[in-house]
Amino acid sequence: MKKILVVEDEDVIRDFVVINLKRAGYDVVDVSCGEDALRVFEEQNQNFDVALLDIMMPGIDGFTVCKKLREKSSTLGIIMLSAKTQEMDKVGGLMIGADDYVTKPFSPSELVARVDAIHRRVTMAASKEVKLTAYESGPFVLNTQSRTLTKNGVPVDLTQVEFQIMELFIKNPDVALERTEILNKIWGNNYFGEVKIVDVNVRRLRMKIEDEPSSPKYLLTVWGYGYKWSGGQNS
Repeated sequence: MKKILVVEDEDVIRDFVVINLKRAGYDVVDVSCGEDALRVFEEQNQNFDVALLDIMMPGIDGFTVCKKLREKSSTLGIIMLSAKTQEMDKVGGLMIGADDYVTKPFSPSELVARVDAIHRRVTMAASKEVKLTAYESGPFVLNTQSRTLTKNGVPVDLTQVEFQIMELFIKNPDVALERTEILNKIWGNNYFGEVKIVDVNVRRLRMKIEDEPSSPKYLLTVWGYGYKWSGGQNS
């Protein structure tokens, strides 16, 4: 079942979104405010694959809903809808746990493609059958069966996107990965958005895994190119 929660206070936009997602085969539950979104999420036992959240809403805004939903589920795919084009709206949503953002106005094909990409990632993570495999790198242990990461034995709480980024880096130690290569591997070759999403997610990931995020020793920047994983061996 492809189940999605749509949270949008403007009736015309919400109806447009719902119609196109239903045509694409999604089971859609739609609400008009953040309060109802949180209530429905709990009432339906968090049984959603993706949540599509408008940012600017009366009462509880999309940022707050995103943060609360992410606290309840690390596997839920979250996409932010924004009427603004300001960079801070995009970065703000990603930093608190969103997986992607779509700026209004958007076409039906773009919306469905972005939702499909997130849904594909969520379902692949949930259904992936792998042998018990643990990758060790410095103080980190990444387990691809339980999809967990620990640092010095302490669990690190990651979203599915963050886990996939960590998996990519730990499996490629000391390899400089270009930003567009990371984008294609994690978000897919047909991703509509900007490569900037890679930088924001790396920044968010550093805040979780680095002792000093402003001076990283594990997830390093390769200036003008991308990033590489050191595992802290050179520090």
